[in-house]
Amino acid sequence: MLTVSTVNVNGLRAAAKKGFLEWLAETPADVVCVQETRAVSGELPDRLGRPAGWHTVHADGEIKGRCGVAVYSRIEPAGARVGFGAAEFDASGRYLEVDLPGVIVASLYLPNGAVGTPRQDQKLRFMDAFLPYLAELRDKASAGGQQVLVCGDWNIAHREADLKNWRGNRRSSGFLPEERAWLDRVFGEAGYVDVVRALHSDEAGPYTWWSYRGSAFDNDTGWRIDYHVATEGLAARATRARVERAATYDQRWSDHAPVTVTYRD
Repeated sequence: MLTVSTVNVNGLRAAAKKGFLEWLAETPADVVCVQETRAVSGELPDRLGRPAGWHTVHADGEIKGRCGVAVYSRIEPAGARVGFGAAEFDASGRYLEVDLPGVIVASLYLPNGAVGTPRQDQKLRFMDAFLPYLAELRDKASAGGQQVLVCGDWNIAHREADLKNWRGNRRSSGFLPEERAWLDRVFGEAGYVDVVRALHSDEAGPYTWWSYRGSAFDNDTGWRIDYHVATEGLAARATRARVERAATYDQRWSDHAPVTVTYRD
């Protein structure tokens, strides 16, 4: 069995102060993909950057204090690559992949946009560059007898079931028609599967992000934007998926919750 978890920590140091390290010590996951570390990995204390029992690979953001992704693995990766061949984004700390037995596992932090601003333009450029890479990665992995799993914060809710207040967000970044159509292509022509949705086809959510503002968490007014996106062969081996939502607001160590999936051998 392979158990993989993904979580946007909203700042690794901040999360560590609220319970991330305790969660990491107790998780049954074999691999943990982390996004938005907001840290220079070489300056992290070992308990965060290189915790005992884990092999870690980091991709720092070029702007200090922003972005950053990492993979923590109990198995030492045979290789690792930062970026996906797009000059604008390869040093941004948004994509990292590692080679594990039979599977390439990636940690992704897709840009968060804002309608009518340069941030949205950047998000769309990232998406345009990333889709052909996903198809290329699928083919490369298949030729080598491997599967692919891209975990992370995709910053798009794909369906109405993926956010509580979908009617009020039809013109919001993260639920725009063109963003949702792009995910259609990821789950169509690129040949990938939304693993959690495949296992929970009729369920609202399960949501993975709740604003810190108001009573969003207490009312479960959330978005499902954190995904396990896998090639078909691996997705077919998924047996259990869960969102590790904190029991209470004050027990949260991020505005996201870990999404954990178990895959059979």
